[in-house]
Amino acid sequence: MKEVVIVGALRTPIGCFQGTLARHSAVELGSMVVKALIDRTGVDVNAIDEVILGQVLTAGAGQNPARQSAIKGGLPNTVSAITINDVCGSGLKALHLATQAIQCGEADIVIAGGQENMSRAPHVLNDSRTGALPNADNLVDSLVHDGLWDAFNDYHIGVTAENLAREYGISRELQDAYALSSQQKARAAIDTGRFKDEIVPVVTQRNGQTVIVDTDEQPRADASAEGLALLHPAFDSLGSVTAGNASSINDGAAAVMMMSEAKSPGSGVASVGAHPRVCQRRRRSCADGDCASICHPALSGACRLAVGGCRSYRS
Repeated sequence: MKEVVIVGALRTPIGCFQGTLARHSAVELGSMVVKALIDRTGVDVNAIDEVILGQVLTAGAGQNPARQSAIKGGLPNTVSAITINDVCGSGLKALHLATQAIQCGEADIVIAGGQENMSRAPHVLNDSRTGALPNADNLVDSLVHDGLWDAFNDYHIGVTAENLAREYGISRELQDAYALSSQQKARAAIDTGRFKDEIVPVVTQRNGQTVIVDTDEQPRADASAEGLALLHPAFDSLGSVTAGNASSINDGAAAVMMMSEAKSPGSGVASVGAHPRVCQRRRRSCADGDCASICHPALSGACRLAVGGCRSYRS
């Protein structure tokens, strides 16, 4: 089986809801990253076999947003593309599919990642073709309905976090502490320039002036334990999940260029972490790596539950 390596990884800044990236569609943001990846790696566009991008909020985005991003990012129309919707795991699933394609010999070089603009998610008017007028029953917010609503239990995913917190005894204090630690680490990384090399600056307009956005608009710089403790529960009046220990609503895009090791142009390729089942198959453990990434970081209670399975976790 072919070994797969990552030879480039880039992203836009993380834009806050209705922030400086809101005017740029998910396709625009994704195409910026695709183009930058090609420029950064120097890989011949004609050698790229496929683009796989996750995008959950596709209402009004047009046909196959991933292909739009690929073409607008400078790839020829001979390169195929597919858009993936696995909800919060969409971007990671794109990497998974890219890995499988390379290992199976169906591709040698694939760009994979995700793109989203939550700020631009439209409202949808159901039954409009039959003459229905907008009302509370047929005007649907696609941001919530398509992205944040459990279609099987008919409630917000925040309620799922509440259920997990109760079932596994994850306290409000523990959730707040995890959220604060996460924000502080991200803020420290921003302040020390740790993210600079991976961010593709976005040229946009703000108050009639051209500006370059090259820094994440999240997390909050003033986050504190005291501030988090003052927030009211967001989904259950007696619950523990708040706007402070859940993720914010954001805009942005990220992608990696993946290829078979045989195609890799030399050494120095970045290593990546692995899912516990992958570690088991390769007879390795979480402790063999120094960095772990949780694919669903939206709610701190769920994150605490996930990392509990990895003994090497350090808070």
